[in-house]
Amino acid sequence: MRKAIYQVICRTKYLFLGLLLIFIDVSFGQEARQYEVVELQFNGSQYKATDNPVRDIELVTKWVHESGEPSYKIYGFYDGDGKGGASGDVFKVRFCPTKPGKWMLAEVTSNDIKLEGQQQGYTLECSSSDHSGFWSVDAESKGQRWYKRSDGSHPYIIGNTMYSFLSETKKNLEPTGGNILDDAVQSAAYFNKLRFAITGDIYPHPTEKPFLDSSGKPTDNGDFGHRPNPEWFMERVDLAVKTCYDSDVIADVIMNGPDSENARSPLRAGENGGDYKPFLKYIIARYGSYPNVWLCLSNEYDIRKPKFTPGYMVQVGEVTRDLMPYNLPLSVHADQGHWHHRLNIPDDWNDHIIIQNKMKYIKNSADCNNLNYWIGDRKPVFNDELAYEGAGDGWTEGDVIEAILGAFLGGGYGSTAYKHPSSKEGHYFSGNFSAEEHTSADNLRWFRQQIDENIGFWKMEPSFATDVSYKKGFPGSRTAIFYEVSEDFRAMHAGQDAFLLGTNMAVKDIHAFLPEGNWTVTRFDAIAMEKKVIAENANGEFLFDSPDSRAVLFHFEKTKE
Repeated sequence: MRKAIYQVICRTKYLFLGLLLIFIDVSFGQEARQYEVVELQFNGSQYKATDNPVRDIELVTKWVHESGEPSYKIYGFYDGDGKGGASGDVFKVRFCPTKPGKWMLAEVTSNDIKLEGQQQGYTLECSSSDHSGFWSVDAESKGQRWYKRSDGSHPYIIGNTMYSFLSETKKNLEPTGGNILDDAVQSAAYFNKLRFAITGDIYPHPTEKPFLDSSGKPTDNGDFGHRPNPEWFMERVDLAVKTCYDSDVIADVIMNGPDSENARSPLRAGENGGDYKPFLKYIIARYGSYPNVWLCLSNEYDIRKPKFTPGYMVQVGEVTRDLMPYNLPLSVHADQGHWHHRLNIPDDWNDHIIIQNKMKYIKNSADCNNLNYWIGDRKPVFNDELAYEGAGDGWTEGDVIEAILGAFLGGGYGSTAYKHPSSKEGHYFSGNFSAEEHTSADNLRWFRQQIDENIGFWKMEPSFATDVSYKKGFPGSRTAIFYEVSEDFRAMHAGQDAFLLGTNMAVKDIHAFLPEGNWTVTRFDAIAMEKKVIAENANGEFLFDSPDSRAVLFHFEKTKE
């Protein structure tokens, strides 16, 4: 009991510290830095916990840069008394300045007369910053397979998963022993994306709940998605999103799901006549101005209860996209298998593909990502349930590392988690992250860092692999410039300027027929976490050996003259 009280005190302390650090208090100045989140408070009419201001009251603002472009339409959200209480008159707007210079709140409209015109004319002076900004598909990347940041950088992404860690509760309603702040910070030391649901799902908190029923009582029932509980979102979801923001980690927010009917019901909206738009508007208003936020409409939308059709998901996706002030990454997550082609019509609501296929080997992981790139109308692919380490799925450290290497060589991305000792247990659901348990975490961090520091992967695409070889009569498999390779290896290339080969076993005398010029050849062993330059002026026909390791990447780069 004493430990539980201590955790509550710590969480509250860090929450309000986070508010001071991230939000700009407009009463103390009118300045912000580029890509910071500015929160502006409005005071409307008084509403009780039994009222429906999230559904019934609309607050719309328009922000314009002094140059005239860009401008943003941003919805406000009802926040009770502004301190977690459900009754009150507080509304908030969150805005992210994307360009240095003066910004003006040019329009404020509302059907609450007290909010109409309030704060209109407010100005904000934005200075430049070193924050990398939002994520978007790089239209100039090879095949538009890869993401970039607003500043033009291309960090490679490897994700982690902690579905219900916001409740800080595990099986039998017991405390996990961890807390939201520590879990998010510790995960950020290894991974740059964190997938999590907005509810406690199958591990609900005993007393704190994400929604309010019609009587104003806290509930886990997502059919009341139009009645979010300010306390839950302020103390839990806000804390997770902001902590990820501080670490420049993607907060991949799952709005519906993953498993329990309660958690899967916001998009059913059974207590609001099937109208899920107030829920979506609330989520977008509260989190849609964060540069680090990605949105997943639902986890495994097509199984469990309630389940939804691809057409329904497209409809929800279109509404969600239309509500966004900033063009945040958006997609949906299905059951095991490939992306459903019906999700492509129309094709403008989502900007990436999410699949779940647990595949331990380079070739399977790579080929699955590459195939779904084509099925999904040539968009970036994330295998977000690729590799769960632990006894729950029977995956070893080496299995996870090889799978992630495969996802990369398939021209896409992958996510991992720790699932132990059985299904629905471990970090992947309830949190309490530990890199000592999730032993592949340090290898994956190292691998991601090596990619970022050494490889211009966004210029690359997967190479065709075949078992037929004609050059000099070499038997066996070939891919790109590589001959006599194992059929389990996969490659990528950037025209004739760079090549990658991923290996998972010892093979002697692999042939590389290098294009004209001198080449630097570097070997990255993700298992041993070792980098070695094996040739600096290679040319012509180059022979090399792959080591007895499950996850090795060879990088061939033309030497700059």
